[in-house]
Amino acid sequence: MTRKAKRLYSIGAMLVVVGGALGLVLTALSSSVAYFQSPTDLVNNAPGPAQRIRLGGLVEDGSVKRDDGSSHITFRVTDTVDSVPVSYTGILPDLFREGQGVIAEGTLGPDRVFAADTVLAKHDENYMPKEVVDDLKARGLWEDGKGLVKKPQETVSATQVGAGS
Repeated sequence: MTRKAKRLYSIGAMLVVVGGALGLVLTALSSSVAYFQSPTDLVNNAPGPAQRIRLGGLVEDGSVKRDDGSSHITFRVTDTVDSVPVSYTGILPDLFREGQGVIAEGTLGPDRVFAADTVLAKHDENYMPKEVVDDLKARGLWEDGKGLVKKPQETVSATQVGAGS
C-alpha cells in the first residue's frame, strides 16, 4: 500500500469516528430539548405524551389555586386567545403572581392538563420572557416601551384547553 493510500484511509477513519461522535452528541441533546409553545399552539397541535415542552404566557387572573397543607398549585397560562391548565408541585418563584409572564417546563398529560416540573417567573418589573413578548407582539397586544396593551381576560376565547373536561 502506498503512502498516499494509507493517508486516505487514515483520514477516512478519522471522519467516521468524528461523524459517529457528532451523531451521539446530537442524539443526546435532542432528547433534552424543550420546545417553546404558547397555549394556542397546544390547542392547535398537541405534542406527544412524552414530549417535553416549555409553555409560555401570562398567569390568568383568578386561576391560581393552592391545595391546603401541600405544595401543589394549579393555575392557567394564557396567551390572550386560549389558556391551558397547569399543575405544579413545588415552591413557586417569589415573584410568581396572576397577570405576570411565566414559563412552565414539563409535559402535556392525556387529560390536557400541563404537568410542570419547573416554573420560571419574571425577575424584575420590566422582564417578560422573549418568546411570550414575541407572541404577544404578533397578536398586537404588546408594544415596546408600554408593555401589555390589553389585559388577557379581555380577549380569552371560550375554546380553552381542558374546559368542560
